[in-house]
Amino acid sequence: MLSLPCLFHAMTGLYCPGCGGTRAVQYLLRGELLLSFQYHPLVLYAVAAVALEAITFLMAEACSDCRLYLGHEKLLVYVAAGIVAVNFVVKNGLLIVWGIDLLSGA
Repeated sequence: MLSLPCLFHAMTGLYCPGCGGTRAVQYLLRGELLLSFQYHPLVLYAVAAVALEAITFLMAEACSDCRLYLGHEKLLVYVAAGIVAVNFVVKNGLLIVWGIDLLSGA
């Protein structure tokens, strides 16, 4: 599987906040959800968040009822930022403290 090298990881040995994202998308497209989540949980979250927002928007438009549209874009972005931060801390914590490399290859 083709993966672009991460300059931050190459220079520091640690993972950047986006490390694993490309492989997570590749695994998602192959239907391997657990591996996609392992490489970067933001990918599955983004798919679910966009789908939910799109469905509620289309329902609101079809029914002419604005109350059906969730419209929580700002909250969804904050949750996404939290997922990226937690992912960064957990993956680097596991790597530094216990030597567990979640991105070494599945």
